[in-house]
Amino acid sequence: MPDIGSVWEELGGDPALLARVSTVVRPGALPARLPVRELARACVGACALAAAELGAHRAGRAEVPRVTVDDGAVATAFTGERHLLVDGRAPQSFAPLSRFWRTADGWVRTHANYPHHRARLLSALGVPEDTVAVGSALRDRPALEVEETVYAAGGLAVALRTPAEWAAHDQAAALATRPLVEHVRLDTTRARALPPLDGTPLLPAAGLRVLDLTRVLAGPVATRTLALLGADVLRLDAPHLPELPDQHADTGFGKRSATLDLTAGCDRFEELLAAADVVVTGYRPGALDRFGLSPEALAERRPGLVVAQVSAWGAYGPWGGRRGFDSLVQVATGIAAVEGSPQRPGALPAQALDHGTGYLLAAAVLRALTEQAYGDAAGRGRLVRLALARTAAWLQGGSHRPEDGAGADEVGADGAADGAAADGMGVGAVPYDGPGPWLAGTDSPVGHLRYARPAVSFADGPHDWARPPGPWGADAARW
Repeated sequence: MPDIGSVWEELGGDPALLARVSTVVRPGALPARLPVRELARACVGACALAAAELGAHRAGRAEVPRVTVDDGAVATAFTGERHLLVDGRAPQSFAPLSRFWRTADGWVRTHANYPHHRARLLSALGVPEDTVAVGSALRDRPALEVEETVYAAGGLAVALRTPAEWAAHDQAAALATRPLVEHVRLDTTRARALPPLDGTPLLPAAGLRVLDLTRVLAGPVATRTLALLGADVLRLDAPHLPELPDQHADTGFGKRSATLDLTAGCDRFEELLAAADVVVTGYRPGALDRFGLSPEALAERRPGLVVAQVSAWGAYGPWGGRRGFDSLVQVATGIAAVEGSPQRPGALPAQALDHGTGYLLAAAVLRALTEQAYGDAAGRGRLVRLALARTAAWLQGGSHRPEDGAGADEVGADGAADGAAADGMGVGAVPYDGPGPWLAGTDSPVGHLRYARPAVSFADGPHDWARPPGPWGADAARW
C-alpha cells in the first residue's frame, strides 16, 4: 500500500521527520479499486514535508513545521482540471478522438488533444476527422497492430493490457529494476548558497530560479508547486507548439510563460541557464538532447544545477523514447483493466499518475536542494528522475479495495462517503462531502477563474499562489 513513509525513504528523508505529519482521513475521496487515495496522500504529504524541511533549514528553525495532509484538499487538487471554470465555462478535458475504441480483439485508447497528435492519428488510420470513420477503421484491426501503426506515424494509441500482460512486457521488466525516485550525481561543484529566510509565510523556494520545460501534466504540476513555495518559475515553450489555453490556465498559477526557439534563441537560453538553480523537463527522453539539454550537458554548462526529469515510460527500455500520457499509461499497465469491467475498460478517478508523479518530482527537487545546501558536500549537481509507468507500478503494488466499487469511467467521478474505516496516519475518519471547501476564485488576465486550492500545506507556509496564470507565451524570456 502506498504510504508517505515508503516514499519519504525513496526521497532520502530523515524518518524521524515523519512524526511531523498528520492526516485528515476522508473515506470516499478518490474512490477506486486501487489505493489511489493513499497514493495521492503520500505524494502530497512527502512534498509538503520536503518543503517544510527546507524552509526550516533556511529560516534557522530547530524544528520542522508541522505538516497537515487533508484527503479533501488532496482529492480536489488531483481533480483540479475538472473543477476549473474560466468565466464560468468548464474546459473540455478530452478531445472527441481521445477515448477508448473497440478493436478486432480488444480495446485501444487514443490521445489526440493536441492538433499535431490528432493529425498523425488520422493519417495513420487513413480516415477523415470523424468518430464514425475512426471507429470503423479500428474495429477490424488487432489492438497491438493499431498501437504500432499509430506510434510509427508519431501518434498516440495504446492497446489495453491486463496487469499480467504488462508484467510480461520488456518495458515493465526495465521499470522493475529502477527505484520510484531515481537520484544521479551530475558533478561535485558546490551549489549556490541559499540565503536565509525570515517572516511568514515561510517560502522554502524563495529566491530560486526554475526553468520549466514541461508539458501536460506531471511536470507543470511540479513547477506549479515550486512556484507556490516561492520559486521564480519561467515556463518556456517552442513558439510553434502552443499549449491548450485551459490546460495552461490550470497549471500556470504562480508562473511566468514565455516562448523561445531553442535553435535561434540559444544565446538567450544560455543566459537563462547561467542564472538558473533548477531545470525541469517533461518531454520524452532524448527529445531535448539535440539542443544540448541533456542533464549532463546542462550540468557541464551550469555546474551545481538540479535537473528534474519526468516521462511517461521511463528513460530506458524499449519504450524509453515513446510519447505518452497518464490515460495511456493506465491502459498499458493494466490499471484500466482493473478499474473497468468485462464489458469496458475503466480509469482512475483522477489523472493520479500525473498528479502524484508531479508532487513527487517537486519533492525530489526540494530534497535535492536541502542536500546540496545542508547535507553531504561530496556531490552537488543532481539529477532526479521519475516516470508515470513507475508510479503506476507503485500504485498497483497496493491491495485492491472492492468496497470502493468499480473504477470511474474515463471522465472520472467524485465519490460520496463510502463508509470505509480510517486509514493512514490520521486521528479518525471524517466525511468527504465534495470539493467545495477547497475551491477558490480569482480574477486573472485570462478571465475569472474558479480553481482548486493548493494541497501542499504546512505550518506558516503559503495558502495560495502569489499570482494567477496569464496568457500562454505572454512574458519575456528573461529573469
